[in-house]
Amino acid sequence: MSDPTRVAAGLKAAIHNPNVSGVAKERAAERLENMDTSTGTGGVETSRQLGGYKATLSNPHTSEQAKNHAREILEAAGYTAERGEGITEEEHNTRVLAGYKAALHNPRVSEEAKYHAREYLEANNVL
Repeated sequence: MSDPTRVAAGLKAAIHNPNVSGVAKERAAERLENMDTSTGTGGVETSRQLGGYKATLSNPHTSEQAKNHAREILEAAGYTAERGEGITEEEHNTRVLAGYKAALHNPRVSEEAKYHAREYLEANNVL
């Protein structure tokens, strides 16, 4: 059986490959979206679930036990839960703003998420 993480990586690569046809890119995007929303990934966390664990780490209302669990899940999925060594607060904020800007131009991002991104960018005087 194929490793869902590797399959997702291949689909993402196909979407960004200039040598792949538009039809193939659309099919890859659909398959990737279906993987993100499925629950049958054999224990592999989906990107939405991992996003929830990342949010847990910065939520002041979650317990330390919940944050430790989130760190374990993220690290098991290959993500570092803490900011990398040498990454300043300013650089982190720049990356966050860049992510929101990218969301505005990504056709796979929902209108609700784009609205949230616009609100965040406006609140930070970027738009």
